[in-house]
Amino acid sequence: MTHATEVAAVLGGGSFGTAIATILAQKGHATRLWVRDPETAAAINNDRENPRYLPGAELPEGVLASEDLSEVLRGATLVFMAVPSKAFVEVLSQARDDVAEGTIVVSCTKGIHADGFLLMSQLLQREWPHTRVGVLSGPNLAKEIVERKFTGTVIASPDPTVCQRIQEALSCEYFRVYDSQDMFGVELGGALKNIYAIATGMAAALGVGDNTRGLLITRSLAEMSRFAAHLGGSPMTFLGLAGVGDLIVTCSSSLSRNYQVGYLIGQGKTVEEAVASLGQTAEGVNTIRLVAERAREMDIYMPLASGLYDILFNQRPLHKVIDALMRGEHNHDVEFVHGTVS
Repeated sequence: MTHATEVAAVLGGGSFGTAIATILAQKGHATRLWVRDPETAAAINNDRENPRYLPGAELPEGVLASEDLSEVLRGATLVFMAVPSKAFVEVLSQARDDVAEGTIVVSCTKGIHADGFLLMSQLLQREWPHTRVGVLSGPNLAKEIVERKFTGTVIASPDPTVCQRIQEALSCEYFRVYDSQDMFGVELGGALKNIYAIATGMAAALGVGDNTRGLLITRSLAEMSRFAAHLGGSPMTFLGLAGVGDLIVTCSSSLSRNYQVGYLIGQGKTVEEAVASLGQTAEGVNTIRLVAERAREMDIYMPLASGLYDILFNQRPLHKVIDALMRGEHNHDVEFVHGTVS
């Protein structure tokens, strides 16, 4: 690979946006990080630390933070969108005129937009049709990235040049970037796994055994693949890093925000209390609502997602949901063989 220098704009100063900016700066790219809070920007520039999202992690000198969106985007050849899904359209609208024709834009946000059930790449294509769009997704806990622990991710785009440019920009001795043409499947996997991280966090708080954890993660993968197939995606994509890889990490690690929310709910906190206690965005809470409602509309069998919806939004007792899950219909263990329903 060649290593051309890029001018990279990262929109969103949360944990993952900061981690991506760290990689880019360490590789020598001109890196600007947009944050809403002037105090956070000052801390990054002066103290080389994001105290709210990655306290204690030293950031490289090459990361320049600013609350001025136009300044961050000026001359950018690569744009990484790492803002929460609820703010995605607002930021796209604000920044539209500052993004040049043909700029490569990569979504790092693992969520779903409620109006129209749109993925972030679909919002990018709608709001910024003059850009070239890709999606970055995988088992990528921000804290481990800034600690330079070995990590793999997937850049997905139907445009092979987008994949190549992002691989060249981000690949380093601790961050390996694989490519995929299935942008829809990769992005959907990143959004769906947040649901099941909440479920396994709740299960951990209840003290379930390893057998139960294995059951939950495996059946979660089945639900994700089933849902994707009904929406026209390839279930085979879910066997990769953006599917099962991301699912295992977020369902197993206490560093996962959605796992943390589930754990707090399992301890008896309300959804609102759990999210407030976390202090960061947990995309899975909103995704549960959207996916459970869409599954019901399309008659897709998703007992885990539906059960979580009942617990979080219908105040159904947990033990009744578990009982219903164990008494549910018996399906095939493996539903897909070579990408088709078995």
